[in-house]
Amino acid sequence: MYELPSHASPVERVWKWTFLAICAAILLFLIAPILTIMPLSFSSERFFTYPLPGLSLQWYEDFFTNERWTSALFTSFLIATATTLLATVLGTLAALGLSRPGFPYRTLVMSILISPMIVPVVITAVGLFFAFAWYGVVNTYPGIVLAHTVLAVPFVVITVTATLSGFDRNLARAAASLGAPPIMTFFKVTLPVILPGMISGALFAFVTSFDEVVTVIFIASPEQRTLPRQMFSGIREEISPTITAAATVLVLVSSLLLLTVELLRRRSDRLRGIRG
Repeated sequence: MYELPSHASPVERVWKWTFLAICAAILLFLIAPILTIMPLSFSSERFFTYPLPGLSLQWYEDFFTNERWTSALFTSFLIATATTLLATVLGTLAALGLSRPGFPYRTLVMSILISPMIVPVVITAVGLFFAFAWYGVVNTYPGIVLAHTVLAVPFVVITVTATLSGFDRNLARAAASLGAPPIMTFFKVTLPVILPGMISGALFAFVTSFDEVVTVIFIASPEQRTLPRQMFSGIREEISPTITAAATVLVLVSSLLLLTVELLRRRSDRLRGIRG
């Protein structure tokens, strides 16, 4: 947190605390819906009611023992893991190419790569459906993985590109001058530097795939249910407090992954500061 100097005026001190209060109010406004849902997962009632009539873990028991939920959870982890691996490889290769000096039309290519972050997901999902239907990969797990990869690659490209912005290319040149082939230069010199960015991008890719529901609705078959799709179907077919337990698990997983990303970012900043 920014610390005011000892000679700060009273007006500056008032502005500091006013600014912090505004930030806290905005943060509370953003997370209030999540904070409202999470306690309902511990309710003993079968309906969403406040105040809670009692506390119970029955909905978490149903979530981790019911075959519909466990199958959807396993499917989400499987698809998210495959998406993470594919998106990390493709995004890292794209970032390495874009970071090369003299790369033609860098701005245009970068704009195309990150366009899935800007275009509404439903538009991307419709386009992917028609494209995948042409090649016959609709209603298949590879099709779902490819669709999620399209949405996840931009996060890897951005994080790895940001890491490469502080990379000293003289290190790679020095390795090449000593006789190291390009592959060895990458694994011995470049990879250790960009690894925090790659891991951060991989975590973002995992969260993107794990939470995605729109593309699954378009690409997957009725039998291929991820956890978000199971929650969406449950809201439409049968409103059960188990959905709140599933939502709480999703929030906790996402929060842990984002915390890991923040720790990796700080570690990367410290390493670059030491090298500087």
